[in-house]
Amino acid sequence: MAQAPLTLRRWKRTEYERLVHLGVFEREPIELIGGQLVVAEPQYPYHASSISAVEYAVRASLASGWLVRTQSPVSLDDESEPEPDLVVVPGRPGDYRHAHPALPVLAIEVAESSLTFDRLQKGSLYARAGIQDYWIVNLVDRVLEVYRDPIADPSAPYAWRYGSLTSLGAADVVVPLAFSSSRIAVADLLP
Repeated sequence: MAQAPLTLRRWKRTEYERLVHLGVFEREPIELIGGQLVVAEPQYPYHASSISAVEYAVRASLASGWLVRTQSPVSLDDESEPEPDLVVVPGRPGDYRHAHPALPVLAIEVAESSLTFDRLQKGSLYARAGIQDYWIVNLVDRVLEVYRDPIADPSAPYAWRYGSLTSLGAADVVVPLAFSSSRIAVADLLP
């Protein structure tokens, strides 16, 4: 007996948002990534406390007019609504009552078990969306990976990748592209 090939169903962001609204994924850490429903990394204490440290350091470096959102949806395109560990967007909380932000000026993932996924899939997705500044707080190697300069690359998962990668250690300082007068000690981002 021959087996039929598997068919994957790709989801649109509007369909996903409707399912979320109906409570289908209540208390489940699900993200829409490139049309697929992906289970997010579990929130172990080390990972969760690392997100808090990053939020504290980034928030302290911002001038008024910028908002830090943690683990909240970002509407990147018709088939992607990831929930980065942290994003910086312009405005105030009330600006996003009716729609999630679409283009953060900075996206940050805190990665341990999801390191490869965050580098390849999420990196390609964020580059395709035009996010100019993408950071990975790499808990495995205790470094900050700074990705910039999105470029088209047909071999990347979503046909885009970052052209620049800088790896920074605890003794270094990082300057966010969107608020270049701010300097953040990498040591403040690492647990």
